[in-house]
Amino acid sequence: MAFARTCGSWTSRACLVETSMPSVDGLFIIGWMYLPPHDPHVDDPMRFKPLFRVHLMERKSATVECMYGHRGPHNGHIQIVKKDEFSTKCNQTDHHRMSGGRQEEFRTWLREEWGRTLEDIFHEHMQELILMKFIYTSQYDNCLTYRRIYLPPSHPDDLIRPGLFKGTYGSHGLEIVMLSFHGKRARGTKITGDPNIPAGQQTVEIDLMHRIQLPDVESLRNFNELSRIVLEVREQVRQEQQQQENGLEDGGGRGRQSPREPQRGSAQPSVELPAEKVGEPGDGEAAAAPAPEQPAQCGQGQPFVLPVGVSSRNEDYPRTCRMCFYGTGLIAGHGFTSPERTPGVFILFDEDRFGFIWLELKSFSLYSRVQATFRNAEAPSPQAFEEMLKNIQSLTS
Repeated sequence: MAFARTCGSWTSRACLVETSMPSVDGLFIIGWMYLPPHDPHVDDPMRFKPLFRVHLMERKSATVECMYGHRGPHNGHIQIVKKDEFSTKCNQTDHHRMSGGRQEEFRTWLREEWGRTLEDIFHEHMQELILMKFIYTSQYDNCLTYRRIYLPPSHPDDLIRPGLFKGTYGSHGLEIVMLSFHGKRARGTKITGDPNIPAGQQTVEIDLMHRIQLPDVESLRNFNELSRIVLEVREQVRQEQQQQENGLEDGGGRGRQSPREPQRGSAQPSVELPAEKVGEPGDGEAAAAPAPEQPAQCGQGQPFVLPVGVSSRNEDYPRTCRMCFYGTGLIAGHGFTSPERTPGVFILFDEDRFGFIWLELKSFSLYSRVQATFRNAEAPSPQAFEEMLKNIQSLTS
């Protein structure tokens, strides 16, 4: 079973609860906290450590232990809040503290969370965000709430297999995103959040009906050209939406088209590639003649390079891609203030990796599939999955 752990208003980690094998003196239920690899190594495996342990005894009795901190298991408490939701409370929070005080706690946390020391971080804005994250999470380390999350259902027509992905978010480090498909659109929902965009929000949305065709590599290096193309796509999307709202669009003759092939008989983007507000990563269809065939983007792979001026936490990104689509990314100020969706480009590299260029931020996020297996995490129905997405989004809206 998979649960998301919340600290205050934004989810900090994904938690997997598993039942261990029976032991001589009973049965243990252990809650494991899964952490992303150290930034920016998205292809590395997830890290994990125990958060709590329930020792089921005979006669329906049980003991609860908090596993947080560096002083071993200690007394804790678990309460079932409602269906698919429970909370844990530590009864001995002194076990979370270190003899060296907050400074030692911060340096230890930094080493474990980021794999580096404070002296390694020269960027002032990044230092500020890291310190903010430490202060915020440490305030809630004694009382936590967990809510069940389902893995997205899959369909043969999906662009790739949906699931959980590790993504680079600039100075925020690596975060976990759930990719799911919803008809003509795909969504990336944050499972872990940050001070700008909390968990539950749609970090990216991909319009599978508006594919963008990449230019040659040299033209792709020009950010202004890319920006022009993406904004043309956005304008076309806006016009189409306005036509639908006004009831002017002819509903006949256009069935559901596969996202793997460019649309025919309609305006088609001529190129591809774009770019969350301060605080997310970096810290329309363009009018053109219908394209006949794009064999390079239909499986063989097309050369890819980031435009000059687009920042990336990981320079070791794929140099070929399969296809690209118009999309939007959610950006906001600290505290999820003034959120807005801005244009960008979704780049599909392969079955396990994709990217997103945030046009306004001139930043690139690389996502890599979480390979860990979560047992009994499948949604009982598509409706149950949609309901879960609404519930986790409502927590921070």
